[in-house]
Amino acid sequence: MIEVLNGIRETVVYRDIEGFKLHDNTDFEAYPEHWHTAIEIIMPIENLYHVSCKKELFTIQEGELLLINSGVIHGMPSTIRGERLILQADLSLLHNVTGMESALSTIPQALLLTPTTAPAIYTRLRELMLAISREYYSDSILISASIYAKLLEMLILVGREYAGARNAFDASSGKQQEHYEKLMALCSYIHEHCTEDLCLDDAAALAGFSKYHFTRLFKNYTGVSFYKYLNQKTNRARGKVIGGP
Repeated sequence: MIEVLNGIRETVVYRDIEGFKLHDNTDFEAYPEHWHTAIEIIMPIENLYHVSCKKELFTIQEGELLLINSGVIHGMPSTIRGERLILQADLSLLHNVTGMESALSTIPQALLLTPTTAPAIYTRLRELMLAISREYYSDSILISASIYAKLLEMLILVGREYAGARNAFDASSGKQQEHYEKLMALCSYIHEHCTEDLCLDDAAALAGFSKYHFTRLFKNYTGVSFYKYLNQKTNRARGKVIGGP
């Protein structure tokens, strides 16, 4: 399931649909602690599944969902036979949704969603996750747009229910979380201002790091250099302008 691992940082490879990776996982093996910039949602289909996150062990029953926020270290120590859906989504897809990144930064870093913990939204979340799975493996047109809409609805439901609910478990993240939040804020800024003149020195100053420290941190968190990331965003933004809405 993990294709590219550098230390404990996983680079998620989006092969079939840009920005999304869904794995119908039946692997009978454990996965070491790792982290990635993607948001991850895990839902067992057959048998339970264990996920460790910051020394806390989550046991996910069939049909329950575990949302793992971007940048959170987690592992899968379980070797239990079964099947589970594992969805990973590129956080940058959500940068143009006003308030979404802010909401995600205030919900718990690992959130178990069950009929007991989330009675008002659980049924709909489960329906949406199953619908994403059907869409991902279909041959329909506009698959990416359909999955994006369903994921967005899931995150809106979770954001409205849990925004501001970080607890002591989440507050102990230290320097790594502080760096992550600064860099994600900068990524949002780049998304909004990528067609303007932006240079490495300005970006480092906006994030509050020295240029050399920023260069290393930015590549560590995004997987690409600052200028490559900027060029990707600029080309995408100009393509939208040229092509229209």
